Amino acid sequence: MSAGTRSGERDGRVPSLAHWAAAALALAAAPIFALMAFLTSAGNSAADPMLCGGTEQAAIGGMTAMYLLMGAFHLQPWLRLIDIRRG
Repeated sequence: MSAGTRSGERDGRVPSLAHWAAAALALAAAPIFALMAFLTSAGNSAADPMLCGGTEQAAIGGMTAMYLLMGAFHLQPWLRLIDIRRG
């Protein structure tokens, strides 16, 4: 490999298993955080501090909001994939 190339650049080589694993993990992060947010909000989370109003009838608890925020931060690989597919 020459000094000017990186493993992610298209230089005619087949990507390594590590490259495919990293890409799969990057794409898996956002859906997993979304699932965790759903399961946390659907579960009985009375011990979580509430963000919206501080009452028991608040819609989003602390952990649910954290998982949604983490999922939003990990959307970049999905947005890049959509952009590539649109051409």
